[in-house]
Amino acid sequence: VQLQAFGGGLVQVGDSLRLSCAASGRLFSTYVVGWFRQAPGKEREFVAVFGSSGTVTAYSDSVKGRFTISRDNAKGTVYLQMNSLKLEDSAVYYCAANRATISRSPLVYDYWGQGTQVTVSS
Repeated sequence: VQLQAFGGGLVQVGDSLRLSCAASGRLFSTYVVGWFRQAPGKEREFVAVFGSSGTVTAYSDSVKGRFTISRDNAKGTVYLQMNSLKLEDSAVYYCAANRATISRSPLVYDYWGQGTQVTVSS
């Protein structure tokens, strides 16, 4: 599967933004899809994940209650709705996929999109 993340941009503190991860390839619905982010000088960190079952989701503590992950298998797309954005949410956001494991570790994801920049300003 090939992934393409888009929707990033420059926003202000408190604003909202929706990222999209478009997938090409067969059987997208069978993939676990996660969002990760990486700020300059920091390691890539888990943000949210959506299981292939269609019901299982998980979030990092830093975004829980503000971000929502969803997927539309018919469109082959996973979304990350980001509300109440904070300065510390600024990063390059990546979507990633694997066939089997709902995980917070980027190491288990086999497929990665190119990343989209989110910058939150005051």
